Amino acid sequence: MTPDSKFSDISVDFMRSPEQVMRLDRMGSSHQTRLSFMRSLIRRMSNEKWQFECLRRDIDSDGYGVSVYAVNTPNRTYSLIAFTQDIPPNKRTDRVIAEVWDATFSLYDGVPTQEDIDYLVHNTPKQEGGRFRPSELVLARANKSLRLFEHVISSLAKGNQPDIELLSSVGYLMRTTAIYGSGKFGCADREKIANREECRGAFQIELLAVYLIRWFTIDLVEYLAKKRGGNKAARLDPRISRFLGIGNSTGLGMAPFLLKHPNLIHSWVLAKESALARVRSIETPLNGSLEKFMQSLDQVSQHLKEWRVDDELQTSRIERLKSEIESLTNWCNNEINLVKPYPWNGIYQHTEDCYSLECQELVVSLIIEPHGSLVDDLAETMFSESIPKIQVGMPLSQLKVIVKNYYAWAIAIDFTTTKSQQHFWYYSEEKLEPRFGSRADEDGSEQEMPLTIGRDAYELNEVLFSVDDDMLVGEFVLAHPQYRHIIRRIQNTFIMPYSEVQDNLLDESMLPLNLLRFKLAFFGASKFDPKSDLWTRICMYQGAPMPEHLADSGYDDWYFPVIPRGFI
Repeated sequence: MTPDSKFSDISVDFMRSPEQVMRLDRMGSSHQTRLSFMRSLIRRMSNEKWQFECLRRDIDSDGYGVSVYAVNTPNRTYSLIAFTQDIPPNKRTDRVIAEVWDATFSLYDGVPTQEDIDYLVHNTPKQEGGRFRPSELVLARANKSLRLFEHVISSLAKGNQPDIELLSSVGYLMRTTAIYGSGKFGCADREKIANREECRGAFQIELLAVYLIRWFTIDLVEYLAKKRGGNKAARLDPRISRFLGIGNSTGLGMAPFLLKHPNLIHSWVLAKESALARVRSIETPLNGSLEKFMQSLDQVSQHLKEWRVDDELQTSRIERLKSEIESLTNWCNNEINLVKPYPWNGIYQHTEDCYSLECQELVVSLIIEPHGSLVDDLAETMFSESIPKIQVGMPLSQLKVIVKNYYAWAIAIDFTTTKSQQHFWYYSEEKLEPRFGSRADEDGSEQEMPLTIGRDAYELNEVLFSVDDDMLVGEFVLAHPQYRHIIRRIQNTFIMPYSEVQDNLLDESMLPLNLLRFKLAFFGASKFDPKSDLWTRICMYQGAPMPEHLADSGYDDWYFPVIPRGFI
């Protein structure tokens, strides 16, 4: 659990424990940090001087047709092939049951030939119903935000800039409803690209596809405005195009990933917690870092004013955040609070003592932000090539201790009650997507997915009471093979303690939204907009530089974006 050796002596005491970090209520309060995957991808694009070009734009005056946008990295080229079409209003939905979309995309490994495009034009728009090859790395689809899409085109066609307040109310012109990679529906397996430098980190190739979709979307509205308005048409002000992100609707399909890839999740959380510990362990602040932090408090205050959602619970959390950030600003403005040794730890401790989990996690992001030179190397550690393996030679005496110390949260739950097993996870046979059911109200619990980690640990612990300490794990699983998977998981948690969600995923109070937000924050999402306990809308890449501005100063300065100055 120790970070890089040059920090190990001073930062380990500042590490937050897995018991504190891996609880659903805190996970569901997560915010992006400078280690989030979009942020690290943008830094790579800029540092390596990636080159972007539109290779093809074969669309009509309504924007329907085929487009190809390519990015040239130091070692290879990737191409986004976009298919746009008109769809009937009654067919328009963000739900997974949709069968048609405004735009569908394939991220192609290299530069597609005409033969490749001809093949994909018959498959990409079908999404799950299509047939894909190893040359396709990512499959995606998106729908327009109709009101904003038309407003931007209409405004630009008349030579005007769009209404920034209207844009801010949504934040994007298109939202994706699925982004598939890693072998889904015949696309290339993860193994094909895992050793490529630009793909080594988590979800980098999928997030590259999203970045290209954003670029395509903004280029599309400018092109259509030019078609409509001719010479009087305007282009988007660069500050507005940068302010626009790409939307996303995310549901339960994402949640089980966190449970199925424990070693990867450990690497994510360890990197974030190591970054926080490094910052908290700084005795004397780096030159200018406190000033940047104070500026970020002002910026995040404005960001919160622009973060508007319909969900009542999230709205109340945002309102509380506004008040807490104002209170923290006042506390920091009292100079005596920041002149003491270890000021960052002082800020963190004050936040933990006085404010909500949502504010605590927001402040974690803000105090990490000014310290890129100290923490950005951790972004290179946020992957894992290992998989949990059972240790058959471990004596049960040691296993019992691990269960007691690392799964105390599970063995403290009474799994004989109905409420502790209210829910179950299963796969939809129709869409092959995870679902979250109620045992009392729905059939199919016999098809339950193996996400019953707390219950399995509880049941194992009950059995271990009656087994001799000297028995080896290998002997035990021969007699009790049903516990093999949970023993493997428990042994792995001993080695990688941030790998396990320390809550009951079956409980009546379980909110899958907490899992979604935790994962999306690591992606770099912002402005979480819950539509139920089961799915949310988000904004991705809002504030990020467009391709033509990746070489500009300030290219990495896009955390908690706000309406650009001069447009309010």
